[in-house]
Amino acid sequence: MRHTVGVRVVFATAELSPVVTVGGLAAAAAGLVGSLRHSGVHVDVLLPDYGGVDLDAIETIELDVPQWAGPASIKVVDHPEIGRIHLVVAPGLARSHPYLQPDGQGWLDNVDRFLRFSRAVAAYVELSHPDVVHLNDWHTAAALAALESPPPTVLSLHNLAHQGHGPGEWLERIGPRAAHFEWWGGINPLSGAIALADRIVAVSPHHAIEITTPSGGFGLDAALRARGSAVSGILNGIDTTVWDPASDPHLPAHFDRKNLSGKERCRQALLQHVGLNDDGSLLATVVTRLTDQKGIDLLMPSIAMLADLPMQLIVLGSGDRSLVDALVQAEGASDRFAFIEGYDETLSHLMFAGADLFVMPSRFEPCGLTQMQAMRYGTIPIVTPVGGLVDTVPDIDVDARRGYGIVARSPDPVAIMSALHRASRRFGQRRLDTVRKRIMAHDWSWDAPAARYRALYDEIS
Repeated sequence: MRHTVGVRVVFATAELSPVVTVGGLAAAAAGLVGSLRHSGVHVDVLLPDYGGVDLDAIETIELDVPQWAGPASIKVVDHPEIGRIHLVVAPGLARSHPYLQPDGQGWLDNVDRFLRFSRAVAAYVELSHPDVVHLNDWHTAAALAALESPPPTVLSLHNLAHQGHGPGEWLERIGPRAAHFEWWGGINPLSGAIALADRIVAVSPHHAIEITTPSGGFGLDAALRARGSAVSGILNGIDTTVWDPASDPHLPAHFDRKNLSGKERCRQALLQHVGLNDDGSLLATVVTRLTDQKGIDLLMPSIAMLADLPMQLIVLGSGDRSLVDALVQAEGASDRFAFIEGYDETLSHLMFAGADLFVMPSRFEPCGLTQMQAMRYGTIPIVTPVGGLVDTVPDIDVDARRGYGIVARSPDPVAIMSALHRASRRFGQRRLDTVRKRIMAHDWSWDAPAARYRALYDEIS
């Protein structure tokens, strides 16, 4: 075992903010890499070259890969925000979106593309001899099929619902340890990497338990249970320099836990922006992707009841067309609800800062970032009892002195309605400041999570 200062890590990911951002993987990868580098760990970040990064290469590295995976090379660039990154160039990787066609459907060759990326990652590992390999999700998992004697390896699971299933013909190509990746006659990159990685890390402690159960394992629960203590959970952090109400350039007024007056100005600006009148009632917001996972449909029945709470609600999001249409219809039927389709960076920051409550009705949530971002701005979360939401939001009705928010009994419409009622009773007349100051005092940064990853690297290297 060696100390992580000076350790060299190859960190492979399909997303990295701000270069390419689709979901929470991008922010998690960027946050962890930045914190690791700051603490003295040498991290080589490998990211597919999807195109669109207009930076001069400071070095080009040719990779030795099989014919099906190449030609492949790496363009090393220095990014002005995140530092040095290794962009993998291979057939099919360059696309307008990492995963989706313009019509919203996945690229038909996604499995081929990311198996090529994984093979390129393996080739770079063979060339560079790092102390630790850190893989993220299915897009990088098949690298372990090609490495007969890999360095100590960590596999982070950000979203187990996506596994990269493909046809069985790939088992003849991906490498000498391909047998571990066989899945009911086909290929499953995650199943193989779960079997072969030295450590498997879910992105929250509670989710590490969930994924070993039939209801939360997406078919891989038995494989994860078989790994026993090799499976653990490390809660993600957030970038507290970006999400900082005391200096956020997106806000009309700044504030901190010692002086919350600027939060009221943000509230007024938000209400004016979306066209809602301020009647003094609680203001709740949602910033989300409109997908089944995020559970916005579970919140929909509550919109008709906002006047009875009383509460106002603003939703910002894009995604599933049927959910968009339902939210547009709900907006037309209520003067206490506003919906903004799309994603607006400035507006999202204002919605965290100007709200009293932040609602996350997720069906499952491996970690969740927006509840931490909301709490950073003194906005009290209402969440479902899943994944990282359990780890970050102790229920204030269970422990009034240490609680951070309201936790619904389950992810269903009745429980979410009940949670909103609980919030309105506890925080009526907007009696929020004590809890606001409590949640703003918590350290949501990457410092503690990165320290746990460094300890994990020490343990296996």
